[in-house]
Amino acid sequence: MSVSDPASDGETPLAHERAYVEMLYGRLDDRRRETARRLDEVLHGETVGTPQALTERDAAAAMYTDRLAALRAAEHGLAFGRLDAESGEVRYVGRLGLLDEENEYEPLLMDWRAPAAQPFYTATAASPEGMRRRRHLRTRGRTVVAVDDEVLDLTDAAARTSSSGLAGEAALMAAVSEARTGRMGDIVATIQAEQDRIIRSKPSGVLVVQGGPGTGKTAVALHRAAYLLYTHRDRLARSGVLVIGPNPTFLRYIGQVLPSLGETAVVLATPGELYPGLHARRPEDARTAEVKGRVDMAAVIAAAVRDRQQLPRRPIELVVEQQPARIDRDLVNQARSRARRSRKPHNEAKRIFRREALQLLAQQVARTLGGRNLLGRLDVEDIREELAEDAAVNRELDLLWPTLTPEQLLTDLFGDPRRLNSIARRIPAEDRALLERRPPEGPEELRWSAADVPLLDEAAELLGDDGSAARAAAQAALREEVEYAQGVLDVLDLEEDLDPELLRATDIVDADRLAERMQVRTYESTADRAAADREWTYGHVIVDEAQELSAMAWRTVMRRVPSRSMTVVGDVAQTGDIGGTTSWGDALGPFVQNRWRLEQLTVNYRTPAEIADVADDVLAAIDPSLSPPSSVRSTGVPPRAVPVAPGSLEGADGVLAGIVDEERAAVGEGRTAVLVPSARAATLRGVLLGPDAPEDDLETPVVVLPVGASKGLEFDSVVLVEPAEVLAESPRGLNDLYVALTRATQRLTVVHAADLPEPLKRLRRH
Repeated sequence: MSVSDPASDGETPLAHERAYVEMLYGRLDDRRRETARRLDEVLHGETVGTPQALTERDAAAAMYTDRLAALRAAEHGLAFGRLDAESGEVRYVGRLGLLDEENEYEPLLMDWRAPAAQPFYTATAASPEGMRRRRHLRTRGRTVVAVDDEVLDLTDAAARTSSSGLAGEAALMAAVSEARTGRMGDIVATIQAEQDRIIRSKPSGVLVVQGGPGTGKTAVALHRAAYLLYTHRDRLARSGVLVIGPNPTFLRYIGQVLPSLGETAVVLATPGELYPGLHARRPEDARTAEVKGRVDMAAVIAAAVRDRQQLPRRPIELVVEQQPARIDRDLVNQARSRARRSRKPHNEAKRIFRREALQLLAQQVARTLGGRNLLGRLDVEDIREELAEDAAVNRELDLLWPTLTPEQLLTDLFGDPRRLNSIARRIPAEDRALLERRPPEGPEELRWSAADVPLLDEAAELLGDDGSAARAAAQAALREEVEYAQGVLDVLDLEEDLDPELLRATDIVDADRLAERMQVRTYESTADRAAADREWTYGHVIVDEAQELSAMAWRTVMRRVPSRSMTVVGDVAQTGDIGGTTSWGDALGPFVQNRWRLEQLTVNYRTPAEIADVADDVLAAIDPSLSPPSSVRSTGVPPRAVPVAPGSLEGADGVLAGIVDEERAAVGEGRTAVLVPSARAATLRGVLLGPDAPEDDLETPVVVLPVGASKGLEFDSVVLVEPAEVLAESPRGLNDLYVALTRATQRLTVVHAADLPEPLKRLRRH
């Protein structure tokens, strides 16, 4: 509702707010110019050639680049609200906080996360929180296109008759009804009270946000990340925030939300990307992935590590410096026991094993030389040093306790059926057979699946790092620096016009010293350092679509956040993976017992009531005790079912293409998704989009996705193909069907050659 503003001296609200927003954008431009000028000074200053100046440049560039990125992201709709207090104070609310530098730094625009901005989301007519009116500004670029006022004074008739329970209902409905762009937008201007309560809740402990489709779970989680970084920046700026999403398509979909809120120092990753340096992309059979996700696999990996700490089957006879030495089971067992008692990871404990074995071996050789009592401690130490330098001794000890990588451990385990059957006896035989495979070949990312990543991480935790890889990398980098420095000196030394009486560069500095002076410390952001470090621990972790995580994946996630400061977001009714969870207590109990709290989102903002009614029948078939969220809007367009002839979907007659064209025309600039059974995805993508069409470009007018890849996404129109096959593809086919039905914001069409499943009985045939 647009109303006149008595405080604007006769101006319309639209004109008044347009002038204010234009002023804000003018100040934003001024700040940009100043930021750019200061950045240019740093990058092109006279002292930029010194190492100190270079490090200062890196730090300043990172700071100013982040600021510029935040301001650019906020350009479209910087201010979106206004609060009029009963005291007469006026507060403008926006994505970023701005101060009026020309007026004693008075607040010009209040950051939405500031405590003083909270009434914009929580004030009601019954509890106005000292506010008289709330105003929502809708902008398109730099233009205010609408002003919606909510009177919060109970003495006002408008306030007494309002009963929707929604804050900024007009702005909210406009936002949820507008065409999708293929990228998720922020909801900062339309956050509702139940969402705001979750966003601003304390960061400590594990918070579970359970909500059905369209309730804004993902948006709440991302805005919570931005809120926590704002209110706890001192702590989280050092440790960082990790956001885990179900797949790369989902992460690209949400990738612009946090930058638009002014936050860029967040790590976004899928469960398959939590092992640094590896982007696991090998397809995995669903049953095999389920076996790998069982918690029993943690014991299997531990047993595989212990299995590599071997005892010799028979004594190993050696000759060292013309003296006999014998490595037998008793000697190795003593050394192994001492190494294991240290409780250090395998590769770190190897140093203890080797030290103890060499000491016992040296004492043995000393006895053969005339008795231990005839030789002093220093003599025994000399013998030990000789043994430590002997190649044969080192070779045998390395075989008994090898240095291992996680990749090597799993490759050896899964590639050797005899070893696997011996170690993994707690896994049923038919499931062990699913784990067997030949040593992987090809690019590293195609050797491993997402289901392997928790196993690799578990192995890395048990193996540890002996430091050899880091030392080798540092030595290689130093050699490269020295070689480059030597090349520079060689060029200088070949100058023919130099006076032989003058000092040359090589007379005062060598390659090693020059390489040392050339080294420049680089500044990486917290997010960059965290993403590259497997042992990094985050200040807060957000897990979206958390119901899909297996027991082993939960172990990986929990290692990243020992403080257990987490936001877990999901819906157990949408669990599609066989190894996923149907109970938050079962998933979290092994890590926090019952020390977690639950918040429920109950309002469906995305799905129109006409589509929600169909989806609710499927939800009832999944679990009659589950309550569906309440839809807040209706489009008047009922979903439809379109029967087609068998075999026509993939034929050349264009039946499916014609249906998709109808949907495209109906949604105009919006996005249409064709959701299909996995087995049909590649073929139907080729039929509809051509053979070279990308698999998951969500910004194109039409995208073809397998149902499982649509989780967390939304589209203006959805064409669901062969729901009966969706049901048959997975033991949790009903859950997948529920997900597919709830992706649309406007229209739903179900295309089928087979009979419609019983839960879709409401669909009207077309």
